[in-house]
Amino acid sequence: MEIVMRALLALLLIAVPTAAFAHTGHGDTSGFLHGFMHPVGGIDHILAMVAVGVFAYVLGGKALWLVPLSFVAMMGVGFLLGVGQIEVPFVELGIALSSVVIGAAAALGRPMPVVAASALVGVFAIFHGHAHGAEMPVDASGLEYAAGFIVATALLHAAGIAAAMGVTRLVGKYGRTVAQVAGGVFALGGLGVLAGWL
Repeated sequence: MEIVMRALLALLLIAVPTAAFAHTGHGDTSGFLHGFMHPVGGIDHILAMVAVGVFAYVLGGKALWLVPLSFVAMMGVGFLLGVGQIEVPFVELGIALSSVVIGAAAALGRPMPVVAASALVGVFAIFHGHAHGAEMPVDASGLEYAAGFIVATALLHAAGIAAAMGVTRLVGKYGRTVAQVAGGVFALGGLGVLAGWL
């Protein structure tokens, strides 16, 4: 577990300097690696996707895997809409609001049915997926590109879950509270994206 957490943290630290390139069009971007770099190359995506993992941890039980799975599945739907050039309004706003709403839901820590939590993250996943699809270059391999951002997204979800579990091991019964505080930090980060501070 400790090795996995270190590897995920290293991945995030490597990705942070590329945050400015998240939505620039990517030029000749193609293949698995470029698909992988799209979600880890933008602070808005990173905040939201790690927040999903923290939110899943706070809910616990089946939500621990169903909430991230729902995000990934609905992101695939959004990707198809983006590739098909089907208009989805307010994509960038939806992406920025995703970390605000999901982080706030984690911070509140209120019990929520898994179906409702999955629907909540699923709605925002459509915006993220649409951005990936709309920004995929014409010459890119759709399957390889999609596989790349799906793997990156799953790793970011896992990073949120692993970090929350690791903190729980350190602080014991206060772990869930710390995870809720982290949710609040993600929500504030989303507000920072909206305000142009991040």
